[in-house]
Amino acid sequence: MHGVIGEARARSVRAGRSGRYLLGTLMTATVTLVAAPLLWLPSPAASWAERHRRSAGALLDRPVEPRPRSLRRELAWLVTHVVIGLPAGTLALLCLGNLFLTLVVTLGWWAFPPSDPPRLLLLGVRIDSWASALTINLAQLLLLAALAAVVLPPLAGAHARCCLAVLAPSPAERLAARVTTLTRTRADVLQAHGAELRRIERDLHDGTQARLVAIAMRLAVAGASLPQDPETAAALVRQAQAETEEAMTELRSVIRTIYPPVLADLGLVGALDTLSTRAGVPTRIDIGELGEVPAAVEAVAWFAVTEALANVARHSRAEEAAVHVSREGAMLSARITDDGTGGADASRGSGLDGIGRRAAALDGTMKISSPPGGPTVVTVELPCA
Repeated sequence: MHGVIGEARARSVRAGRSGRYLLGTLMTATVTLVAAPLLWLPSPAASWAERHRRSAGALLDRPVEPRPRSLRRELAWLVTHVVIGLPAGTLALLCLGNLFLTLVVTLGWWAFPPSDPPRLLLLGVRIDSWASALTINLAQLLLLAALAAVVLPPLAGAHARCCLAVLAPSPAERLAARVTTLTRTRADVLQAHGAELRRIERDLHDGTQARLVAIAMRLAVAGASLPQDPETAAALVRQAQAETEEAMTELRSVIRTIYPPVLADLGLVGALDTLSTRAGVPTRIDIGELGEVPAAVEAVAWFAVTEALANVARHSRAEEAAVHVSREGAMLSARITDDGTGGADASRGSGLDGIGRRAAALDGTMKISSPPGGPTVVTVELPCA
């Protein structure tokens, strides 16, 4: 019983969304027809087409990615929108308008003059009593509701798919955009690689190398003073030993930034499992079957999750976080969520920009959903092929 009610509710919601979309289509197609001379200009045509492309994507629950503008394609869409949108929107108006009118007649038939009672549009029967209003009129109401539920969703979906197809970039434009993206990410990778080498050189030069020089000097002085002052030599050796341990600690820290040892020791699954105890906020880790993952992808996934959790601890004021890592085919996906205040923005330099650059270096993507008040969802997708 609950399943039937739930299915009926879902159908009514779909019909309502589709009806609103088609009524909006009727209105905009009419405006397009009336204001055609203005809309044939490049800027209005592009803005008008982009508005409808996003509306169609929202109806179909499809992400709408940025696209290169093409006046020819946008003008073709204007014609298509008028030719298809007017009849589709008119059909939706007739269906929903009659549905509304039938409901009004059902409730207000008594307000009409007795000599001229209202007549049902589909069945042609005059309504002159509560019995006819609650039986015959109700039958027409159910008939129109069923017609709306059956006809409007596929009609709206067909119009939306047609809209996206007409406005979709051509294969040549996709290739050009792809080349542009790869050129940009390649430059970012080279820049990031150069910065990483400079950082490693600086850490080794200013840290480990300086300590090794100090150790060598202490050992040299200890060796020179050993015959005359054994106690001073012993103290210098102890100091050199302590500095050796500190140099080893710094060297391990530098190595960890190149490739985390925990990945080499435990693999990606084991390394991610350890994050729940040191994430800064209570964190639930959920890892699916990942199969064999390339080392470069492991490193980027590890960095993305640790950096995202560090951002959660530093900026979000969240009470808990969750990490879900899964793989579908050749695509590894890591989703990090928190119940914090939201408002995360990669352009503010909070570490999210670094995650995006590292993902792009492997032809991957990073998406952020962080409305004010939360929740924040960071999704990183990395190809494993």
